[in-house]
Amino acid sequence: MNMDLNELDLSNVARWPAAARAVVILFLMGGVFFLGYWFHVKDQLVDLTSAEEKEQGLKVIFETKAKQAVNLEAYEKQLEEMRESFGAMLRQLPNKTEVADLLVDVSQTGLASGLEFQLFKPGAEVPRDFYAELPISIQVVGDYHEFGEFVSGVAALPRIVTVHNVGIDKVGKGGQLKMKLTAKTYRYIDEEEAANRESKKTGGKK
Repeated sequence: MNMDLNELDLSNVARWPAAARAVVILFLMGGVFFLGYWFHVKDQLVDLTSAEEKEQGLKVIFETKAKQAVNLEAYEKQLEEMRESFGAMLRQLPNKTEVADLLVDVSQTGLASGLEFQLFKPGAEVPRDFYAELPISIQVVGDYHEFGEFVSGVAALPRIVTVHNVGIDKVGKGGQLKMKLTAKTYRYIDEEEAANRESKKTGGKK
C-alpha cells in the first residue's frame, strides 16, 4: 500500500493508516529509548564500570591481606628470630667499660701467638648509627704460622673484632716477617649516649 505523507493529517492521527501509525510509534519509542539512555542509563553504565573496577581492586587487596593473615604466624616467628639474632649481635659489642679489657685481649692474643709487638695504637672512635668503631693500628714481627695463629685467635674472641688492610714484609736477612694491619672493634652506643651526641650536633636545640 502506497502512502503519501502529504495526505496525513497531524490533527487526526487516529485516521492514519495502520502502517503510518506503526512507523510513528516505533519512531517515538526509539526516541524515548535514546533519551532514556543518554540522560540516565549512560551515567549508570559509567558508574557500574567504575564500581566493577573498584570491586576488582578490593578483591586484590583482600586476597593480599588474606595471604598475609595466613602467613602472620610465620612472619611473627621470623621477626622474633631476627630480634633474638640482633640482640645476640649487640651483646657482642662491648660497652665503654669493656673496651679496655678487649684491647688487652687482642694484645694478649698476639703475645700468646709468639709475636713481637712493634706498634699497638688505638685510634679515635668513629661514631656510626648505633655503634662506634674503634680502629687499632698494629705492627708485629713473627712468621706466617704465628700470624695465622694470631688472626685466628682474634676471630675467636667473644667480642667482635675485624681485621683490615693486612700487609706483610720481610725484616732484614734473618727470615723474619713484619705484619701491619688495622684491627677494628666496635662499641654499642645506648639510647642515652646517642641522644647526647645528637644534642651536641644540634647545639642543644630541639
